[in-house]
Amino acid sequence: MRTAAVERATKETNIRVSLDLDGQGRHDIDSPVPFLNHMLAQVAAHGLLDLEVRAAGDTTIDDHHTVEDLGIVLGQALRQAMGQAAGINRYGAALVPMDEALAQVVLDLSGRPFLSYEAAFPSRRIGKFEVGLIEEFLRAFAVHGGITLHIRLLAGRNGHHMAEAIFKALGRALYQAVTVDPRRHGVPSTKGTLAEKG
Repeated sequence: MRTAAVERATKETNIRVSLDLDGQGRHDIDSPVPFLNHMLAQVAAHGLLDLEVRAAGDTTIDDHHTVEDLGIVLGQALRQAMGQAAGINRYGAALVPMDEALAQVVLDLSGRPFLSYEAAFPSRRIGKFEVGLIEEFLRAFAVHGGITLHIRLLAGRNGHHMAEAIFKALGRALYQAVTVDPRRHGVPSTKGTLAEKG
């Protein structure tokens, strides 16, 4: 069973995430950041990941701590659920449209965290959500998930569509990367391990 349950409690946030890599896209997401809830639902649905999130945070200050810590915990859950990563494809890529928007996500579950993020949005906010927090979430997710993550927003005018295209593409790329190839035995690396360095 490629599943994980991770909790993180600080003076700023209290978060619990349950993840099943071999799910059906079921999601039950409850945080005080509605827009991020909607985006995480896209990752689960399009990545065929079963995802449960319970989060509370100091959103009376702003959403930053909650959004970043959700990225941390989701990354940790992904890494835990993969275990030794035996047989996985390791790499994933997706090019996803959302009406006029087009996003590309390419990733490597290498154990070596890196985020390259090129996304210019037309405004600083989508509703009440601060657009800059998308990058903060993705960086935390990449670092704590051990993911080399490249994101390009190739087209778009509507901020909601643009963000949704990114998260849908992330789900599709994750599905491809975590899927087990029955022809592959062991860890998908000539080193024999997916390490944090090297």
